[in-house]
Amino acid sequence: MSWRASVITLFPELFPGPLGASVIGRGLDNGAWALDTHNLRDFAQDRHRTVDDTPAGGGAGMVLKPDILADAIDFAAPTDDERPRIVMSPRGMPLTQQRVRELAQGPGALIICGRFEGIDQRVIEARNLQEISIGDYVLAGGEVAAMVLLEAVVRLLPGVLGAAESHADESFEDGLLEYPQYTRPQSFEGLEIPSVLTSGDHGRVAKWRREQAEALTRTRRPDLWAAFGKENP
Repeated sequence: MSWRASVITLFPELFPGPLGASVIGRGLDNGAWALDTHNLRDFAQDRHRTVDDTPAGGGAGMVLKPDILADAIDFAAPTDDERPRIVMSPRGMPLTQQRVRELAQGPGALIICGRFEGIDQRVIEARNLQEISIGDYVLAGGEVAAMVLLEAVVRLLPGVLGAAESHADESFEDGLLEYPQYTRPQSFEGLEIPSVLTSGDHGRVAKWRREQAEALTRTRRPDLWAAFGKENP
């Protein structure tokens, strides 16, 4: 059975969007992964298809109603569904490559895309939703964030990206940023490909790449460099 994503959203027409293109889209077409969407308004209980209400305690904006969202979750992922239930939220735990790998090794995920001022806290607790953030900024809704999570996960699935070596040396895979990449032509606007990369000496190439990865990580992401140092004393 392929890895399956179910998305609850107010805008199902946004999917698959970018996920339908390139290698991710081919993986979807080839059955390496599956995607189904659920319109939250289909679970509304009135003729106006209302899914939100004013915040308790006052304040601006609207909040997604817990009963409506709970019905959608129960339909998309019944109690025997073992997939993690995720809500995209700026207050969630940061999405990391480690979390991406963990999700890719599982059966799939149910992803809830928030809108307005957020989701009633009670449904988050009652349905054991895991809040995940893709960065320290706020979007208009969770759909783009859900696509980021899905692309990061799906590209790791067997039969999507290709050979395992295609992502083995990428940023974050070993705790470091990726080394610089070059290709022909040999000379571009007076800039040359580093000679070590055309030397044919695989040992020297590997050493150079490692040094470059460490230097970039130390300079650009001191937080990653500090964590790397703790794991590799």
